[in-house]
Amino acid sequence: MELTRRHFIITSSTLFSGPIASPAIALSNESSQNLKPKAPVSDREMWSTWDSRITPENFDLATSNPWGLDARYLPARVLANDGLRAGDIYVDAIARYLYLIEPEGTAMRYGVGIAKGDLYEPGVYTIKRKTQWPTWRPTQSMIEREPDKFEKYSNGVDGGPTNPLGSRAFYLYVGNRDTYLRIHGTPQPRSIGSRASSGCVRMVMAHIIDLYDRVETGSTAHLYSV
Repeated sequence: MELTRRHFIITSSTLFSGPIASPAIALSNESSQNLKPKAPVSDREMWSTWDSRITPENFDLATSNPWGLDARYLPARVLANDGLRAGDIYVDAIARYLYLIEPEGTAMRYGVGIAKGDLYEPGVYTIKRKTQWPTWRPTQSMIEREPDKFEKYSNGVDGGPTNPLGSRAFYLYVGNRDTYLRIHGTPQPRSIGSRASSGCVRMVMAHIIDLYDRVETGSTAHLYSV
């Protein structure tokens, strides 16, 4: 459902054993198992280290700007329109803002980047999962669309500061269906304010760390039309 900006703010066992494999066959099978790609992982023991690595020294949410962002994309607390549910997220695709509604009639506003071309998908989504330092794998459609860019990542990418999902990710669902759309951090902070992603809403990694603890799973994310 498309929305407009007007709605919101500024074995089984056998009886007999099988044939005994020859050493050569056994070795071949072992080798083939070793060649299977491993699923990407995120090392929990590194999470705090990575958080520190991507957070500026003496970080102040409202003023720190080593990324050279336009100042309007720095986080700020603003007034919210009446009737908006606390805990919900609203994305203004035109102004490139994400708003988190707070209980007392205010909202936290963050600068974002959105999808390029026609890849942006406005609608109403449920945040059914959120993750620290997520792993990432490009979708098949991404690989087919830009094989030179994404084919090399088809087995996935471990979590960490260079992972395309950055420090945190919110997973957007429609019902029980994962849309593969995310609100996530990015290792390319200078893309904030632009249309650069392959469908997701992206944020500065230090900013989404702040947002992460404020958002509960089950919250609604409203992505408004461009």
